[in-house]
Amino acid sequence: MADKAKLSLDGKEFEYDMISGSVGPDVIDIRKLYGEAGVFTYDPGFTSTAACQSQITYIDGDAGILLHRGYPIEQLAENSTFMEVCYLLLNGELPTGDELAKFTYTITRHTMLHEQLATFYRGFRRDAHPMAVMCGVVGALSAFYHDSTDITDPKQRMIASHRLIAKMPTIAAMAYKYTLGQPFMYPQNNLSYTGNFLRMTFGVPAEPYEVNPVIERAMRRIFILHADHEQNASTSTVRLAGSSGANPFACIAAGIACLWGPAHGGANEAALNMLREIGTPANIPKYIARAKDKNDPFLLMGFGHRVYKNFDPRAKVMQATAEEVLKELGISDPVLDTAQELAAIALKDDYFIEKKLYPNVDFYSGVILSAIGFPTDMFTALFALARTVGWVAQWNEMISDPEQKIGRPRQLYTGPVQRDYVPVDQR
Repeated sequence: MADKAKLSLDGKEFEYDMISGSVGPDVIDIRKLYGEAGVFTYDPGFTSTAACQSQITYIDGDAGILLHRGYPIEQLAENSTFMEVCYLLLNGELPTGDELAKFTYTITRHTMLHEQLATFYRGFRRDAHPMAVMCGVVGALSAFYHDSTDITDPKQRMIASHRLIAKMPTIAAMAYKYTLGQPFMYPQNNLSYTGNFLRMTFGVPAEPYEVNPVIERAMRRIFILHADHEQNASTSTVRLAGSSGANPFACIAAGIACLWGPAHGGANEAALNMLREIGTPANIPKYIARAKDKNDPFLLMGFGHRVYKNFDPRAKVMQATAEEVLKELGISDPVLDTAQELAAIALKDDYFIEKKLYPNVDFYSGVILSAIGFPTDMFTALFALARTVGWVAQWNEMISDPEQKIGRPRQLYTGPVQRDYVPVDQR
């Protein structure tokens, strides 16, 4: 590829440097475009615009590849612990045994919440959505942990990062317990990150809670598969909020708010609701016909992805995990039968193949979470829990980037041109 990209405009030519990453498409450096040519680019949704440089996550949607710091997501989900993946995303390399032990110890000792936050929860209605609670509680953390809000101090940034990763399972579990009217469960330091979360969510003080290793492994995979996903809407929101110099707790609360949207974090809930509506495999042909009918508003949720145009590499891991969980729990679920049959049909149907509508991670994760016992309104909260490490890693990278500037997208203005004010009695 040429070293320069040329733009011809009104008889003038402008040249802009080409920049190459370690892998993926080259980019045109247009930072001087407006100053030199007096024009902006127009890119709704930023689908062709790189807003930052990053070394954390790489996605090749056409090939169905997702890498964290170079490691394929399938290998991480199968072989690593969530703490290993957290360390990798934060630090760039997989930890040694000693590094992992120290990191795990640090995270484990940060899992408790300030006791006054229990009172904060009681300010919400019992039927408040868990995401509403999480937005409020995470945003309020800056009022309790003043010693980790100075973003210019690398040590404080790391303390805040550790606190957010450690406390998010406690925050999510407490949001769930609050809706049930059950007492909050304190963290237990001898359990794993995922095992501790399961106990805080489903345990009660009246009896000991035994962590099922199959369910624990399933949750570990779900957390790993959702840990980061490049510059998606919520991650971009965290970066944009962070570019203003906002404290890390406020930035992560902004990410949670963005993730709440049904087009982003709520997709697995929508997919599960769709499978329940279909009901049984016998009804699949009718619903596929409806999906193909342009005049029918019905949509097949959990298929296709804005980034992945081949297949979602996370979906294969989720499919196997769903089978393991339902077998362990002794559940013969028509919803999973419907999901498996629908996925098999979609992979052979010309309509799905031509439109590249392959099952994605949301197609299976809702089935797994429902089987474990989570209500659907907790699904997005679990997504936020897992994605926190990605948000934190991306936020740290942005703060450390010497080229970082406050985000300020441009616009194509289409409103009225300048006009004079007319007094109300003359209108």
